Amino acid sequence: MIKYSSSALCFDDILLVPQESQVASRHNVDISMSIGYGDRKIILDFPVIAAPMDTVCDVDMCIALDKAGGLGILHRYMPDETLIQKVKLLKYGKHNFGVSVASVNGYLNTSEKLYAEGARIFLVDTANGHSEYAVAAVQNLRSAFGNDIHIMAGNVATADGFMRLADAGADSVRVGIGGGSACTTRIVSGHGVPTLASIMDVEDVREISGTECSIIADGGIRNSGDMIKAFAAGADAVMVGSMFAGTDQSPGDVIRDGGGKEAKIFRGMASAAAQKDARGTVSVSEGISTTIPYKGSVTHIFDQIRGGIGSGCSYSGVDSLNELSSAAQYVIVSHSSLGESKPHAL
Repeated sequence: MIKYSSSALCFDDILLVPQESQVASRHNVDISMSIGYGDRKIILDFPVIAAPMDTVCDVDMCIALDKAGGLGILHRYMPDETLIQKVKLLKYGKHNFGVSVASVNGYLNTSEKLYAEGARIFLVDTANGHSEYAVAAVQNLRSAFGNDIHIMAGNVATADGFMRLADAGADSVRVGIGGGSACTTRIVSGHGVPTLASIMDVEDVREISGTECSIIADGGIRNSGDMIKAFAAGADAVMVGSMFAGTDQSPGDVIRDGGGKEAKIFRGMASAAAQKDARGTVSVSEGISTTIPYKGSVTHIFDQIRGGIGSGCSYSGVDSLNELSSAAQYVIVSHSSLGESKPHAL
């Protein structure tokens, strides 16, 4: 084996350093960001994207995120006809949203149908974006639709993977492999890189290359503190799954256990349950299916995230999230700091 890196930091391995600040209130912080560039630039007043998972994002989540200034992406594990009907509904309501497509087996035909109905944000959704078929899919979509669509792609874990997709024509790339709360890729395959380390690696190369392709941090983000660390490392937006699962706007019914507690199903799209529902068979499972406590409306979670991002910027002395990555400082902390960082009066 060849050693790839001297260190690989997780979100819990660092804390950002409080700095001199002139920010009077976290409510004064501009948290808007953008992904993509030129005619394909997407302004996000709330730079959070819902993962294309069948227990996280569907029409209701897309609508809620659009109203909040974020972005929802419809998952691809449904018949084309069903996905087309959802696109029609969202376009009729003039909502901003994305659609995910595969990188093999008929994705161009599916994409043409979705484009004809008004879809303009396409995610090439694959577990390993650092592959020939993923790169080819991005190239083919760009060739087919030109500059009329924003192409998101991934996931990747390295700068090399990011640059291959950027050079192929991607406007934004999901960075992070194996860190999702319902993902078991690292356990099953032995592969992955801590998401924070991946973002740092990509950002270093992105600065040198001058590419305008955006970084979407995806995997391992559990709270607004992790989001702030991702933005400080260079992310332009963050993608989350479990944070939005279990809400009124996430797909699925509320269920009750024997003790009367309410919950909703949450599962990875590579889990055995998701594979069986999507195509009737199961190959290698790289995810889990579980339940997550029912949380009520997702808008309350949006408010908590907004406040947390604003607070994080104010501690680093910036009044705009766009300035955070150039101003932030961090320290590597010991394992004991995890206990100190959590509430310990309970």
